[in-house]
Amino acid sequence: MSYPRKLYEFMRAASVAHAKWDYEVSMNIIKNRKKVLLLMVLTIPILAASFIEAGDIIGGKTAYAPAFYSTSIFLVSIAIGLAAGLITGCIGAGGGFIITPALMAAGVKGILAVGTDVFHIFAKAIMGTTVHKKLGNVSVKLALGFLAGSGIGTFIGGAINKGLYNKDPLLSEAFISLVYAILLGFLGFYALADYLKSRKVSGDGGAHSGPDTTPPLALKLQAVQIPPMITFDEHLVEGGRKISAIFVAIGGVIVGMLAAIMGVGGGFITFPMFVYLFGVSATTTVGTDILQIIFTAGLASIAQYAIYGYVFYTLAMGMLIGSLIGIQIGALVTKVVKGAHILGFYAVSILAGFVNRASVLPKKLVELEYISLSSSTVNAIEFVGNIIFWVVVAIFGIWVIGKFFTNIKTLRGEG
Repeated sequence: MSYPRKLYEFMRAASVAHAKWDYEVSMNIIKNRKKVLLLMVLTIPILAASFIEAGDIIGGKTAYAPAFYSTSIFLVSIAIGLAAGLITGCIGAGGGFIITPALMAAGVKGILAVGTDVFHIFAKAIMGTTVHKKLGNVSVKLALGFLAGSGIGTFIGGAINKGLYNKDPLLSEAFISLVYAILLGFLGFYALADYLKSRKVSGDGGAHSGPDTTPPLALKLQAVQIPPMITFDEHLVEGGRKISAIFVAIGGVIVGMLAAIMGVGGGFITFPMFVYLFGVSATTTVGTDILQIIFTAGLASIAQYAIYGYVFYTLAMGMLIGSLIGIQIGALVTKVVKGAHILGFYAVSILAGFVNRASVLPKKLVELEYISLSSSTVNAIEFVGNIIFWVVVAIFGIWVIGKFFTNIKTLRGEG
């Protein structure tokens, strides 16, 4: 297997793992009446203020923190959350990747979209995670080593985004769009190739499963004796397994940087990193992943974005509401949809995000005076990219919701 293919499989597993976490957290919120009531109470002021002029109150559009809300932008945020939830629930991967591109496509500045996305992940984790049920599977030393690295990573990633924005907001927009274009393009084209080769979804063992034996690369890393060494999985292996804290911290730095730069929370890559690179058991990884998402997303969203005014709280709330609805519908629809269709929509949705972010790059590069193209050309490219993105998202949403209502009797019977 080639290295690009291995990287794709790794990232695909990461995407699936994050979708699994997202589903479990969302279901935890929905099934808890107190949490649903709390969400409704928090939403009432937003809905009430959406129908009046709120620009002159504290937190208005003239304030440093961009908390200005209107009916249209709040509804757009719900729609984006709904689309991401439908993709996550139905496809089982990829939904979180479209949120930041979708916010940017809706006109939100890149740094604000990233800050809002990672804050939305943090809020969902706090509301929906019951950590006490997983604490028995957490290696405290492993968690501390990883979080030490992820904390550093969030500061590096946040410094990069804020530094570029302070130098030139256009540079920040171009950088975030470029990162997403590369990531989504790589994932999307490989996923499309898989879909064209086979109409069957290959079993990936689920998001929270792992290899039965320690992977070769993990064995090599565990064999490197660089102190301090961290012992873990004592409940599975006599004496436990050991790995250098240096490797764990470096992994944390990578995850923290991705969280702060892309607004993805970092959870999407933690699971395969722990299982396939560090050789940690799936049970230990699940508990550690929960803690990692809470602290990494919290540190990135608050310390790197919120205190500087780069979190759009009302949008985060709208996305949370939309995703809770969408993920339920999407998960139910998987019972009446063929696996080949799911794999195909995974590829198409990721590629739509790629097209959208790639299409804005020519205009940003012209505005930065890096290249020379006519304004009509770059505007046309951006327009086509936006149209393709929103059309694909709309078609997918209509298709999933249509499948839900046309099969509602079957789904109700299975329920």
